[in-house]
Amino acid sequence: MRSLIPALVIMGVAGCGKSSVGQALCRLNGATPIEGDAFHPPENIRKMSAGIPLTDEDRSGWLGVLCEELRRAVAAGRRPVLACSALKRSYRERLREAVPGLGFVYLELTPAVAARRVAERPGHFMPASMIDSQFATLEAPHGEPLTLVLDASRQDVPQLAAAIDAWWRRQQPEP
Repeated sequence: MRSLIPALVIMGVAGCGKSSVGQALCRLNGATPIEGDAFHPPENIRKMSAGIPLTDEDRSGWLGVLCEELRRAVAAGRRPVLACSALKRSYRERLREAVPGLGFVYLELTPAVAARRVAERPGHFMPASMIDSQFATLEAPHGEPLTLVLDASRQDVPQLAAAIDAWWRRQQPEP
């Protein structure tokens, strides 16, 4: 039976585990991963690498591409899981407009934990100096529809993926 939530966005600030949790979830339930960072244009990568926060204008085209990726995956009968910061409500609303019934999983953690994790990860364009701007931009999705909030600092990746999978499975239509 098809889920009432056709796709998920794993969201939060840098270092919360979006990509790792999204990949683990897809391995667990056969969903299709979409790595949001892979769709940033080169100019966005240059700015973030230099420690310059992105503006709404910088993110607009990127969000448009992500909307298309989600729509295509759902239309093809796949269950996409997008790893995307989706820091502002307006960004999430744009994604929701693209895919009705879109679910969100907010991986919540403290600035200290985020900074430590970002500083420890090798080869990523996002420097730890950007954490403060991420938290300044963040509009936490508490109380938003079809949104699961998980403490990403108290559970490991397999636990988070299992919790998300269980929640997503509970979103089945009534028989």
